[in-house]
Formats: sequence, C-alpha cells, structure tokens
Amino acid sequence: MSTGDTQTDETLVEMVCTQDQELYALLVGRYQSKLLRYARGILRDEQKAEDVVQEAFIKAFINLRGFDTKKKFSSWLYRIVHNEAMNSIKKYRQEIPLLETADFPSEENIEDNFIQKELSTTVTTCLKALPALYAAPLTLYYAEEKSYDEISDILQIPIGTVGTRMNRAKRLMKQLCQKK
Repeated sequence: MSTGDTQTDETLVEMVCTQDQELYALLVGRYQSKLLRYARGILRDEQKAEDVVQEAFIKAFINLRGFDTKKKFSSWLYRIVHNEAMNSIKKYRQEIPLLETADFPSEENIEDNFIQKELSTTVTTCLKALPALYAAPLTLYYAEEKSYDEISDILQIPIGTVGTRMNRAKRLMKQLCQKK
C-alpha cells in the first residue's frame, strides 16, 4: 500500500498538487463508482453517465489547485458531476430513459424478493416523475448518504432550501406513489 491510500481526500489533493500527480488515481478510485451511480440516477443512461463522470474527473484535475482544502473534496466533486449532468440534459434535450435493470440479492424467499423488486420499481418510477429540482436532493440523501450540509454544498443552495426541497420531494413522492 502506498502512502496515499491512508490519507484524507483533502490531504491527497494537496499531495497531488505539490508532490505526485499520479496520486490522483487514488481519488478517482475512491469516487468513480459512487459518482457513476449518482450520474446514472440523474441521467438514467449508462453511457452518458460514464461520459459525465469522466469529464468531471478531468475538470476536477484541471481545477485541483483552485480547490479549498478546508472544504470537503467529495462535495466539490459531486457538484462538478451534478453540473456536468445538468449540462448533458440541456445539451441533449430529450426524454431521459429509465434503466430497467436492477440487481437484487438472491434470497430463499421468492415472495420477499418479488415485493422488494416491485417496491423498487414503484419508487424508481415515482422518482423519475419528480422534477430534477426535487429528485437530486432525495437521491443524494438516500442513495448517496450525504448530509444536508453536503447536499447544500453540492447543489449550491442554502441548507434551509435543502430541507424545504426534501420535505416537498417527500410529499410529491408520496402523492405519486399513492397514485401507482
């Protein structure tokens, strides 16, 4: 294991900027799958999500010296991915398809597996129907396990607005899911 494996993200950023640019690969390794999951949730297209994440890593690397190491690197990186995803949506201006495939752990109880699959499909369908304004904070909070502070940084909105959007999103989700 190299020295960088045990460092915080912010320390690694400093090391990349001052010592060894190759250490950036560690940051990519830490966040690539998480960012892909987040981008897929917004774009609902595997290829576009991969492109967005790749472009975000390139932009982050180019602008790494401008990163404030007193802040969280992950929030900064998620913000770049979020912006790239929104730019992609604007660029393509088409309906974003929902990924139909979902992996579920195989269990002995087929009924539980079916119920879980049905619930997941319903939630995904309802989430798809939400405007991005409300879907993004819900996805960040529940799927990406980000705090309200981190969501505030990522979406560049006040923390009170995060709370408001979360409450509205939950109400909308409830209404949408009850109709299903």
